[in-house]
Amino acid sequence: MPDPSFLLLQSLNGLTYAMFLFLIASGLSLIFGILGILNFAHGSLYMLGAYFTHQFVSLFIDAPGQFWWAVIFASLTIAALGAVIERFFLRHLYAREELYQLLFTYALVLILADFAKIVWGTGQFSVTRPALLKGAVPILDQYFPTYNLVIIFLGPYIAFTFWFTLLRTRWGRKIRAAALDREMLSSLGVNVNRLFTVVFFIGSWMAGLGGGLVSPVSAIVPGMDVEVIINAFIVVVIGGLGSFWGTFLGSLIVGQVYALGILVFPRHSLAFIYILMALVLIIRPWGLLGRPLQR
Repeated sequence: MPDPSFLLLQSLNGLTYAMFLFLIASGLSLIFGILGILNFAHGSLYMLGAYFTHQFVSLFIDAPGQFWWAVIFASLTIAALGAVIERFFLRHLYAREELYQLLFTYALVLILADFAKIVWGTGQFSVTRPALLKGAVPILDQYFPTYNLVIIFLGPYIAFTFWFTLLRTRWGRKIRAAALDREMLSSLGVNVNRLFTVVFFIGSWMAGLGGGLVSPVSAIVPGMDVEVIINAFIVVVIGGLGSFWGTFLGSLIVGQVYALGILVFPRHSLAFIYILMALVLIIRPWGLLGRPLQR
């Protein structure tokens, strides 16, 4: 049996990865829950969030808190890009078959991947951790990075803030109403098109935020979008597509399976998560906290 302190450290690594996954998968789940679109390009927005964070860090080199300013500007840039994509392209595909939407978002994956290669090349980039979070904290007889610990606490805070916004604010009530009956909401005088743009803006912002926050702990390279979108889809399948707390639960499960599964079968650790996803699809196809789709 591994040392208990090592198991705890590995579990904390799984929680860190889970929080990054939650930021990305929650935006993906939000867009599907309201707009009904499976956005394959969501991982590309995450990747651009990491690249833009690297770019803004170099611009704010002498500014105090440069990393946090870079993350803020990068995530807002990605959110604005998402709003433009929804307003000028996706809006014309809502009335068409789902196949057109899937093909368009897949085309975006190819376009944004080439855009990143043209602007930043195919090399590897990294971002330095914030000065105040460069150290490590002792946990039992092990040391855990301070930045990762902040991410573990930041994830639930963002989740609670997001949930409170959806539940208690006027915009949140409109968003939930649009998920239930967009035609009725439109008949009540709500500008549904503008609401959809806001939803895509928020979902894209969460993808960009995830990319910005992951930049100090992961290499920024072309192709990072494909890996993360696969894991994000696994999260929403396990938790329930369109379910906010299901996404949070799915992220925790996937993070722990990845972190602890490697201790049991190092060569086959990646298989555990696919086996788990297959079991969920067989036993409860709509996810752990999701609801069956009404046709």
